[in-house]
Amino acid sequence: MKTIKYSIIFLAMISVTAFFGCKEQKTDEHGHAAGTHAESVEKEGHTEGEAEGEHEELAEDIVELNADQIKIAGVRMGKIEMRQVSGTVKANGLVVSAPQNTASVSVPMGGFVKSTGLLPGSAVRKGQTLVTIENTEFVDLQQNYLETKSKFEFAEAEYKRHNELYKEDVYSQKNLQQTTADYRSLRAQLKGMGQKLKVLGIDPANLTDDNITSSIAVVAPISGYIQTANISMGKSVSPSDVLFEIANTDNLLIELSLFEKDANSITAGQVVHFSINNETHEHKAVIYQAGKSINPDKTYKVFAKVEQPCPNVLPGMYVLAHIEKTDRKVTAVPAEAIVLFDDKHYIFAFEKDKEEGGKPFTEYRFIEVTKGETNDGYTEIQLPAGFDLLNAKIVIKGAYSLLSAKKNAGEMTCG
Repeated sequence: MKTIKYSIIFLAMISVTAFFGCKEQKTDEHGHAAGTHAESVEKEGHTEGEAEGEHEELAEDIVELNADQIKIAGVRMGKIEMRQVSGTVKANGLVVSAPQNTASVSVPMGGFVKSTGLLPGSAVRKGQTLVTIENTEFVDLQQNYLETKSKFEFAEAEYKRHNELYKEDVYSQKNLQQTTADYRSLRAQLKGMGQKLKVLGIDPANLTDDNITSSIAVVAPISGYIQTANISMGKSVSPSDVLFEIANTDNLLIELSLFEKDANSITAGQVVHFSINNETHEHKAVIYQAGKSINPDKTYKVFAKVEQPCPNVLPGMYVLAHIEKTDRKVTAVPAEAIVLFDDKHYIFAFEKDKEEGGKPFTEYRFIEVTKGETNDGYTEIQLPAGFDLLNAKIVIKGAYSLLSAKKNAGEMTCG
């Protein structure tokens, strides 16, 4: 009996639980559970809300503005133009003297410095005495020349006399040949000795027993100024010693180092403007020779002739220069149409007009370009391959506003 009683109570509890459970889960008129319907309505409403606010996802190189934003940004469109530009190439270099305008002075024979009064920076003229060198060997050379000259004069007289006698059959051919040989040998010796004296600066034609000297004057081979002087009184010098270096500043050059990429834009005749020692005044030169080989550091040399020498422009000075390029036609845009972003240059080109949510928008494409020279407010650009240059419309004003829109898409791409 006790077992039956517990079984009846257990079945009663199950029935009550089932009743309340069924009552809580009410159904709608379509037979759906009330809770399930509410959730469905909520989800549908959420989906509809998402559909109303949905916005087209833009490509990374696209930025869009609505009409109001375009007006506020002051965006103005234009075309890429073909313009005549010259441009410049910047370069550094040195003032130098042409090889024919520089001279290293040494002595043809060794000796001792007897006198000099020149210092580096001294101006000299061609033929001016730079230093006097003394050596007793100079005396020996002059004496030998005069002795040989006397012998030659005697041999010359004998040659003429014997030649006349030979014509009269008074003198034998053998004797005439010997006389002729002596005459010619002395003539050659005298000529050689005379050349040595000329190298020393001694005129053999004016040399006599009375004007033999133990010293010679070393003279300037060109006009200019003393760059270096390596002498002192009493110093022993030899032919291998450079006593002076002279530079003529009337015809100076500037030697410029340019990068390999500029090689094709530099030719003879182009004008160079340069300054020295941070001067504001510019000097002018003209390129007369460009290098024909590239150095290991990917540079090459260009030489330009200074047009109007100036006293303060001297060899060895450092110069800052810019070379005017030859006029040429290039693709160019207003300088303000180019923006700098992440160390690269870009322009904005019109992509398309569209509508979203009943509002008009305009898309612009972000295009990377290579920037060139700027002239008269226009900058040369190189465009990507395949760019439609003929039909393209670009932003020529307000480009930085578009750049801001790209950087802050949430601020300027939604209306």
